[in-house]
Amino acid sequence: MDFQLSDEQVLLRDTTRSMLSGYDTETRNQVVDADPGFNPQVWKQLANTGILGLGFDPDESGPLEIMVVLTEIGRRVAPEPVVHGALGPGALIAERGDARQRELLEAVAEGDQILAFAHTEPGTRGQHGQVATAAVRQGDSWQLSGCKNPVLTGDRADTLVVSAALPDGGTGLFLVDGRADGLSRQPYRTFDGRRGAQIDLANTPATPLGEPTDASTAIEHAIVRISSALCAEAVGVMEEALRLTTDYLKTRKQFGVTLSTFQTLTQRAADMYVSLEMARSMSLYAAMSIADGNLDPVIAARAKLQIGRSGRHISQEAIQLHGGIGMTWEYPVGHYAARLTAIEHTLGSSQDQLHTLMGNLGNYDLAKL
Repeated sequence: MDFQLSDEQVLLRDTTRSMLSGYDTETRNQVVDADPGFNPQVWKQLANTGILGLGFDPDESGPLEIMVVLTEIGRRVAPEPVVHGALGPGALIAERGDARQRELLEAVAEGDQILAFAHTEPGTRGQHGQVATAAVRQGDSWQLSGCKNPVLTGDRADTLVVSAALPDGGTGLFLVDGRADGLSRQPYRTFDGRRGAQIDLANTPATPLGEPTDASTAIEHAIVRISSALCAEAVGVMEEALRLTTDYLKTRKQFGVTLSTFQTLTQRAADMYVSLEMARSMSLYAAMSIADGNLDPVIAARAKLQIGRSGRHISQEAIQLHGGIGMTWEYPVGHYAARLTAIEHTLGSSQDQLHTLMGNLGNYDLAKL
């Protein structure tokens, strides 16, 4: 099996890296502190390159291209909401929407519309099948009532893809205009600097995404895709955190010699590299599985569990090996650690992934620890 990137994927990687090269720590902090929380010029460049439409047409691009792009976004901890504001909910519309609804994807790919996937609800803790938000049919129209939180990019999404319990059972998907009556937002900033909101719906008009039938499979597919993209981003974050740490060990002096001369510290850096390679392998496994048409939540859970473990190890070691400077706002490694922590807890923590895997043990003849 060939694990090398194709020429087109290498070009996409290099182009993305070039677009995000202006993100040093000071610039990123300024962008995150100001509205809208990302750089509109960079967002438009991503759109012009076709990145905001990756995966909408499987014949043109797919999970491996998304993996390549998200790894580069992770390297720079770029705040542009590529996954949560475009690719994640956009893939749902592409998979389930009718022809008219899929026209919205053109505006998304051009950077003129921001989406949000409003599925998680308070208290669910990674149990993605539990939905309390209710959909009620009123003649030829539908109304939704409930609460969604956290909703990443929900603070400014033009259109939301919302999951809700159907009257006859099952979970449906609906499109909700961001300015619809009965929709209220409680925006906030996450601890890693991203933007989100609690979305409250009170008899809010909504349009079924495709047919008003059970969309549990499509929701499961969306979660698998988003998890894979987050895994790829985390790999980029880990790569840069390790690079920053090794560079620091090579330049910082103690007792008149560089820290890299202390064997214990270099061994800890080597252990970080092992964790990175384990995470990279699982991220590639997840992306390639999706590319083969196997959107298996068990594979997604395996990948995200390893990403969570590797991310925690690398972020903790990076902070420790940098000493006190690693926790300062002006130094980048603390921001990398914060992003890895946020990724671990998005769509279920490592503990939640373990529960998913334990729930599927009955499908195997032998389980090895």
